[in-house]
Amino acid sequence: MEEKKTLKFQSEVKQLLNLMIHSLYSNKEIFLRELISNASDALDKLRFLMLSKPELNKKIQSPCILISYNKDEKKISIRDNGIGMSHEEIIENLGTIAKSGTKSFLKSINTDVLKNNQLIGKFGVGFYSAFIVAEKVIVRTRSFLSDKKDGVLWESNGQGEYSVSNIRKKEIGTEVILYLKDSETMFADEITIKNIIQKYSNHVSFPIKMQIQKTQKNKIITPSLQSNLTWNQVNTGTSLWTRKKSDINDNEYKEFYKNFFHDDQNPIAWSHNHVEGNQEYSSLLYIPRKASWDIWNRDNKHGLKLYVRKIFIMDQSNEFIPNYLRFIKGIIDSSDLPLNISREILQNNQATKMIKNSLTKRILLMLDNLSKNNPKDYQIFWQEFGLILKEGPSEDNKNYLNIVKLFRFSSTYTQSNIQNVSLDDYVSRMQSKQEKIFYITADNYLSAKNNPHLEKLKEKNIEVLLLFDRIDEWMMNYMTSFNKIEFQSINKNNEYLEKIFDNKTLDQKKSEQELSPIILRIKSYLKDKVKNVRFTSKLINTPAAVTTDEHDITTQMSKLLISTGQNSPEIKYIFEINAVHPLIIYIFKIQNQKQFNNWIDLLLEEALLSECGNLEDPNKFVQRINNLLITHISSKK
Repeated sequence: MEEKKTLKFQSEVKQLLNLMIHSLYSNKEIFLRELISNASDALDKLRFLMLSKPELNKKIQSPCILISYNKDEKKISIRDNGIGMSHEEIIENLGTIAKSGTKSFLKSINTDVLKNNQLIGKFGVGFYSAFIVAEKVIVRTRSFLSDKKDGVLWESNGQGEYSVSNIRKKEIGTEVILYLKDSETMFADEITIKNIIQKYSNHVSFPIKMQIQKTQKNKIITPSLQSNLTWNQVNTGTSLWTRKKSDINDNEYKEFYKNFFHDDQNPIAWSHNHVEGNQEYSSLLYIPRKASWDIWNRDNKHGLKLYVRKIFIMDQSNEFIPNYLRFIKGIIDSSDLPLNISREILQNNQATKMIKNSLTKRILLMLDNLSKNNPKDYQIFWQEFGLILKEGPSEDNKNYLNIVKLFRFSSTYTQSNIQNVSLDDYVSRMQSKQEKIFYITADNYLSAKNNPHLEKLKEKNIEVLLLFDRIDEWMMNYMTSFNKIEFQSINKNNEYLEKIFDNKTLDQKKSEQELSPIILRIKSYLKDKVKNVRFTSKLINTPAAVTTDEHDITTQMSKLLISTGQNSPEIKYIFEINAVHPLIIYIFKIQNQKQFNNWIDLLLEEALLSECGNLEDPNKFVQRINNLLITHISSKK
């Protein structure tokens, strides 16, 4: 046997190794994921070689990964019967930091095999994560090429040196033995190890088995490798998303969703795809039936579960879906994503963006199909997640049209607070000469439905979208048009609206002309309380209303700014008067200036209350009504 040799790590110094061990990984339990991944790679390498060398089948046992532990000795062992390493390979692969055996192996095999490989090690540093928890690491390995029982022993304490010696080893493959630091002995525990395996490595293709420790007279008996009865498989070894869609039925998709995402309800819909080309990945996306309690907080983590070749990498990877689709639950599994060196962080590059664009389009298509093929379920989706989807126009201009055609609204056509009117529905019912899509924003459905601005439009059978969600006013800043048809708020003054309303009768025109001096009288009294005073023909049953100028901030936007702690510009309203309303005719006949002023104040406050939902001084408003009622009663005596 060759004597034990002590060597220095070839490519890095002690300080760099120390930095990598203590700073590269943020989560200590990652070490087990990395070592299991290495074992899985070794089994994959051997499997590929067996394709071209069938004679190897005779010397290969059933591929598996075995994990044992010993609390008393503070030891964990990870064993595989994979390709193993020779004396030269162990120095090359473990003696040089960031020297990846997997990477070299990939270069050595042909392109056809490479396309179907399941190897995930690309940096060659995963092995060294063992030193996060271990004060000493021993590797016992034997190459599949060794006809004899010659193996190699590698040993290091992670302090810049390692030793290599020849040993006798019966089985081919590799065993990594970790002697844990005193502060990390919690990892030599059955439940802890199982939880880590099921979290990160549950879908590894090869069986991962753990020892069953038997106690005999207060002694723990560690099972032998030869006895299958002393090992239990921990991982499921199955990953639904890697199977062919044609082999999976609906019940399997539903049960997988409920078990995997811990939801007791079936999903509304799902999309399963395998993509090949510049990026090769599998995705399985679900639309839940109910919103999670924290989904309304945009700062909370969301995203897909990220796997690389069935190895769990990240729980909530938000690089693949935009924030306005954060209700989606799902999995993405790829072989060539740009992870950082510790495989904990997804680097943002062009490949990631391309996958995100593709998944975004796929989700929007899934929603579109749901809306067309299953309107009932789509209505459930909209009630749960419509507010979140409404964030889309501001975030994703590229998919603007595909987003807004998914929106649903209440309208004056349906006379219901249920939001089930699409923009396509609205456009199909537009009047022949109607050029814009009309909408109104308000605090709630009843305020929108009964708003005086709607009176003339209802009379003309012109449909108006009723927007009463808090986000709507902000959203409409980004929704400028739909299929080249512009949106028009009826809360604002606009020339196009005036053309629609400009169908005054001769009596109205005569009345307004005769009463025009009264407008000057009102302006003189109100002064800078309003921006302007004028007659309007859009009101029928309401004596007066207020509106904002086309380029001024709206009432709802002002409320939104204030609710978020921002300053809102003061709104100067346009005071619009219905000249043919009986109350206006009565008021305009009043000669007493004080009474006239009281009536004008009352009309303005009524209009402001209708528009804003509140008044600066409601008590004064009530007092004014009471005084006018008393005056009226007194005049009748």
